[in-house]
Amino acid sequence: MTMMKPLAAAVALTLTCCALTSCGKVQAEESLTVFAAASLKKSFEKIGKDFEEETGTAVTFNFAGSSGLVEQMKSGAPAHVFASADEPTMETASQAGLVHDPRIFATNTLTIAVPEGNPANVTNLESLTQPGVKVAVCAPAVPCGNATKQVMDRAGVSLKPATEESKVTAVLTKVESGQVDAGLVYVTDARASDKVEAVDFPQAAEVVNRYPIAVTSQGEKTESAAKFVEFVLSERAQQVLQTNGFGQP
Repeated sequence: MTMMKPLAAAVALTLTCCALTSCGKVQAEESLTVFAAASLKKSFEKIGKDFEEETGTAVTFNFAGSSGLVEQMKSGAPAHVFASADEPTMETASQAGLVHDPRIFATNTLTIAVPEGNPANVTNLESLTQPGVKVAVCAPAVPCGNATKQVMDRAGVSLKPATEESKVTAVLTKVESGQVDAGLVYVTDARASDKVEAVDFPQAAEVVNRYPIAVTSQGEKTESAAKFVEFVLSERAQQVLQTNGFGQP
């Protein structure tokens, strides 16, 4: 019997190692990496949890400005799904051969975010140009920056921002911290924060960002990626998006 103990221990160790190895493989196979626009953070984190609950596939997110995410993918960053805050950025990804068959899943518009109490008394786009009013916007290359430019052009307002940020959440942070008097952000971002107030303006309705989502061309986990895209378009996920202020596709 004593002669069998080392053998039994070795067998047990081997089985344990095999089990751990198998578990590692299963875990790797049951995970998905999604690159998504910063404005989707709150909604997609909830959608990701719901997706894992329904399918058993965990989702890891990389949230940033859409154009920056495209540059990351061009540099080889691993992503299985890409969700952009506008169609031009998705088109850039498509022309670079990074994605397949984008589909629109949500819409969004801009609003003016101001700190609680609106100390600078911002009431419309024109008031953003008043002397002493510091305004944060997204950089022109980012979808929210492109939308900001379109809105300003349509309104005939010339704005000299105090800062231009690479993603909309950075603009929101500047407003929340009181570093600026106002910032142009998406309606969904203002709604997600309990530290800002939203000042709506009529021209916002004229510039609607349509959000596309697509499976990437990396060739890995295409089936799971396609399932996530379908889930985002499902009634369950659409309800999450609409609760957070997004419009229907």
